[in-house]
Amino acid sequence: MNPIVFHIASGHAFFSGITLLVFAICSTTSSRWIFRRLAGICGVIGVIAVVLSSTAIPWWCYAVAAGITVVWFAFGFRKTRPRWMAYAAACAWVIAAGMEIPYHMTTPLQPVGVRQITIIGDSVTAGMGADDAAETWPSILARNHQLEVQDISHIGETAASALKRARRHEITSPVVLVEIGGNDVLGSTSAAQFAVDLDALLEHLATDDRQVVMFELPLPPISHEYGRAQRTAAARHRVILVPKRIFLAVIANGGATLD
Repeated sequence: MNPIVFHIASGHAFFSGITLLVFAICSTTSSRWIFRRLAGICGVIGVIAVVLSSTAIPWWCYAVAAGITVVWFAFGFRKTRPRWMAYAAACAWVIAAGMEIPYHMTTPLQPVGVRQITIIGDSVTAGMGADDAAETWPSILARNHQLEVQDISHIGETAASALKRARRHEITSPVVLVEIGGNDVLGSTSAAQFAVDLDALLEHLATDDRQVVMFELPLPPISHEYGRAQRTAAARHRVILVPKRIFLAVIANGGATLD
């Protein structure tokens, strides 16, 4: 995968974009022409990086940070404008980065007494175009880690169809791993409908004696609402989110999946 594409889809572009924005904001307070010249370039690149990252922080956070920044730059480079506004804009973007950092960290599972896991996924998990000798990753996981794996993934699965399939199977595993949503994002499912479907799926899977883990989706540009739907549903049903950079690092390697 192209390094720039990986940087954007993994969410790293959000942090690099904020770094450029903070540099641009602080540079406008300098009297040195080189910093003032760089401010505009870094500001534009920073905004593009943040937007393309599709990072699902709350809209109010985007609004506050962007609003203060726009007001600051709207004054141009006048010497009379208050510097506190620049510092406020920089702090707002730093706070936005701080809100996103937890989603890039991994959360460990609690120990369980039974080595069983149920996997729900689409063709990245089920495999597509595989020959008889090929193995899907759930099979490799079962063999390499001595796990009893219940694989109910299916080619073309969406959040809605995954719920229907899950209802037809008895799930007794203490851990359920969910790899779903790619077909919703790239297909015809709206973000609003995806939010409803995913919430229903996680509500069905989440029980007091079961841990549910879900891969966060690497998103195309301007797809914030799908990521926000995932995070909202995960928080509501106490589902552990696997950072999208981890999922992307796996599928970005050539030949890593059968899809």
